[in-house]
Amino acid sequence: MSTSASEQPSRTGDPALTPPAESTSIPRGAWLALTAALLGWMFDGLEMGLFPLVARPALADLLGEARKDSVGLWIGIMYAVFLVGAATGGVVFGWLGDRIGRVRAMTLSVLTYAVFMGLCGVAGSVEQMFAYRFISSLGMGGEWSLGVALVMEIWPNRSRALMAGLIGAASNVGFLSIGIVGLALGKVIHLTHGWLSSTGLPEAWVNYLVIDSFGEPTGWRLLMIFGAAPALLTFFIRILVPESERWLHAKEQGATQHWAVKDMLGVVIGALGPLAMIYLWANEFSMPVRIVGSLLGLTVAIIGYTYPVLRYLQRAEGESKHADPSHAWAPTIRRMLLGACLSGVALIGTWASVQNAPSWADKLVDSAMQDASTEARSAARSEARSYTQIALAIGAIFGTVLAALAGDWLGRRITYTLLCIGSLLSVLAFFQLNESYTVAFLVMALIAGGITASFYGWLPLYLPELFRTSVRATGQGFSFNFGRILAAVAALQTGYLMTQVFDNDFPTACSIMSLVYLVGVVIIWLAPETLGKPLPE
Repeated sequence: MSTSASEQPSRTGDPALTPPAESTSIPRGAWLALTAALLGWMFDGLEMGLFPLVARPALADLLGEARKDSVGLWIGIMYAVFLVGAATGGVVFGWLGDRIGRVRAMTLSVLTYAVFMGLCGVAGSVEQMFAYRFISSLGMGGEWSLGVALVMEIWPNRSRALMAGLIGAASNVGFLSIGIVGLALGKVIHLTHGWLSSTGLPEAWVNYLVIDSFGEPTGWRLLMIFGAAPALLTFFIRILVPESERWLHAKEQGATQHWAVKDMLGVVIGALGPLAMIYLWANEFSMPVRIVGSLLGLTVAIIGYTYPVLRYLQRAEGESKHADPSHAWAPTIRRMLLGACLSGVALIGTWASVQNAPSWADKLVDSAMQDASTEARSAARSEARSYTQIALAIGAIFGTVLAALAGDWLGRRITYTLLCIGSLLSVLAFFQLNESYTVAFLVMALIAGGITASFYGWLPLYLPELFRTSVRATGQGFSFNFGRILAAVAALQTGYLMTQVFDNDFPTACSIMSLVYLVGVVIIWLAPETLGKPLPE
């Protein structure tokens, strides 16, 4: 299944289709594009870190006393809907970026995830939060694929490893930032009520924002409303950031005209598959029904999400005089599916295991402080969640940069293999060697967070190298974000294992799910080695 670079259709054989030469200097526009993308990824990380921080108190509040025991299951469901939405958004906004340009599409994607992230803070039920989180994640999935495409196309080939590392690091700076914000809010939450009251807000509003239905000052709504801040970034992107010259060149040559709006119906149908899977796991269906339904859902998603790219390639190659129409689409689709599997391993490892660390810290502290006052327990739990997230993020910032650079030093395949082995060992050690929330817990969280997150420096380095310019945003958007659907299935399994099998035992459920890294050790050797090769045109 390994696909050589020569299999990827090239348009550079015709002088008229040769892309602009790579500049030896870094233009101002490249720095602006990098700044916009880094800020976008930072806010992505902020949102991804925000939900684990507020998951337990928010869902317990919305579910109420009668359904409080199902919080663990709903955590898995909310992770799953985010992942499915991000996968869908990666294809939708990736398609939009290949059709109307990286910059305009990225502006729309950032606005989408910012506005609906803020709306999660005013959700009145778990069903409303489900809907807002799904729409918000559409924009987040799109922003990743568009930002990666834009930066990798504007910056020279020699800078790709560093750019990939910065991409991963920026996301984790956001993850770290929300941990710090949450920690600060936890320490002053008892004062926040008074501050808001002093602004003239009605007392009912202040209580709504600060106090949950159990009388605890969690402030989870304030944190989620804070997630709307990235909306301001859209003005900077639209006004100052230049469009990719590679994309403009492809547009001039007519390479963007083969995208058709009607093909997006396939994505809509494709999204129904994983949404149906979530419904099956969120309700009381038998295990055979859940398994068969999940397999059917994945099949529908694969067909639906790849349909726009397949139709584009068929149209483009059908009119081209420079490629064989009978073979052109197959390598691209194959690489999309292979990239999805590589991303899926990394994302499953994150969302089905390590991402549960803040919630696990919350539970450990809650169990250890049964005799403490409600206020003291709430403050301690908030602090534990925040410190755990900070530890994960600090490790991840270093891990992502080092992994991208290692990809240039050791090669893409060897690096991915080492990341899988290291991730498995660090996750097992973290969940199996800790029984209480201590300094050792945080140190091991830092190590596990650094190694497992390192994939997010490797993926933005490798995925753009698999696709030519005209399908790069869509191809890598599918590859990375469809991996999120695979992770959504895994997150549902973690929730099921915790609530139905292991009595809310985080270590056992998360350790079992971490075995997915063994799959990655095998899959990477079916992928092409791209070290030292320029981006395909």
